[in-house]
Amino acid sequence: MKGETISWTGKKTVVLGMGRSGQAAAEWLLAQKAEVTVFDESKRGGMKELARRWEGRGVRSVFGAETLPATRFDHAILSPGIDPRRPVVVQLRSAKVPMFGELELGARACLCPIVAVTGTNGKSTTAELLAAVFQAAGKKAVACGNLGQPLCEVAPVSGGLDYAVAEVSSFQLETIVTFRPRVAVYLNLTADHLDRYADMKEYGAAKNRMFENQTSEDVAVVQKGLALPKLAARTVTFSATDASADYVLRDGWLCAGTDRVIRQEETKLPGPHNAENLLATLAVADAEKISREAVKQAFASYRPLPHRCEVVAVRGGVTWINDSKATNLDAMERAVLGVPGPVILIAGGKDKGFDFGPSLAHLRGRVRAALLIGETAEKIEKAWREGVPCRRVGMLEEAVKRAAALASPGETVLLSPGCSSYDQFKNFEERGETYRQCVKALPQEEKQHHER
Repeated sequence: MKGETISWTGKKTVVLGMGRSGQAAAEWLLAQKAEVTVFDESKRGGMKELARRWEGRGVRSVFGAETLPATRFDHAILSPGIDPRRPVVVQLRSAKVPMFGELELGARACLCPIVAVTGTNGKSTTAELLAAVFQAAGKKAVACGNLGQPLCEVAPVSGGLDYAVAEVSSFQLETIVTFRPRVAVYLNLTADHLDRYADMKEYGAAKNRMFENQTSEDVAVVQKGLALPKLAARTVTFSATDASADYVLRDGWLCAGTDRVIRQEETKLPGPHNAENLLATLAVADAEKISREAVKQAFASYRPLPHRCEVVAVRGGVTWINDSKATNLDAMERAVLGVPGPVILIAGGKDKGFDFGPSLAHLRGRVRAALLIGETAEKIEKAWREGVPCRRVGMLEEAVKRAAALASPGETVLLSPGCSSYDQFKNFEERGETYRQCVKALPQEEKQHHER
């Protein structure tokens, strides 16, 4: 299949997973006159209506089943949320149906250069930053991919773009074939998705696939110190801590070699993790010959995305921060270390196979109390109770009420779960918005209590 150009007209194609990326893939395939079947195991409310809408357009739907009734397909398109170990994937592979992901499908159709961003943390911020830099330079660019808008949605309009900046997850990279970004950015690698991968080596191998089709004509922008295979692309490094990198944070300045470009404090992105997001973006801008003036303009005006260390309220001297996007322990630890003063931490969620014990070294002395929610509450309590006062509260709404009673002026209540949201919420956005609404709904007497 590698290098193959596919004419989709009349091709029997099944799309696995009817989230946004799956629906985008199905839409694109329909436009190419493929014969489309859509599949989703979910039996949740609304699926019957979704099936009715697709069937009204001549698409066959199979919803609420674990496998397909038949496997006579020319191709299968796998959404990133579908674990390759699921029975339907095993069924199709046993039938030798050629399979790749929505990212691959969209990239094959994309008519403009792709800048791809991967890493455990910081992908969305960096992708948005890059799009902002390109736009400040007068280029037409969109941030897409795992960030929200699938590449298959961008492909039909890509002829009018200068760049598609794609946030790329390890799940998406599992199913690439020819995917070749002109610039590939690899921000970092820390423990995550260990409910899907056997170990960090397997997780890292999935990330490394982003570089496998690049050539010497392409650029790889990578965090200094990452363990990588030999890369064919021209490699540029960045680091907030290693002065030997090509792009470094030095005395508060974002530097390209010895050239000071802009002070980090002139941006709205504090902390060493954001310094690396900014440095990686600067490296891409230089590789694409974007003016420093455009870079500085974009860096100074960029506002962080919601649910990422977002201050949602200051009440009675207590700061309430929504960091719902912290779905792994490294992100949670960075958030805690970035908050001045004592922290009331709200953590927990769906178990992704993490060992919570090592996080205690980062929390001890900074977290005055931990309020634990969701599936992992008991597991976290066992790991932390010798160093941090912990209380299992179950639901986020109760955690906010308890935090309001506990917090004193000068302290911060930080929602930084360190876990995914899927045990209690649809996604991290819903979790963050629930937190925001719970804080907003705190009774007036709570505010008065803190102000006295």
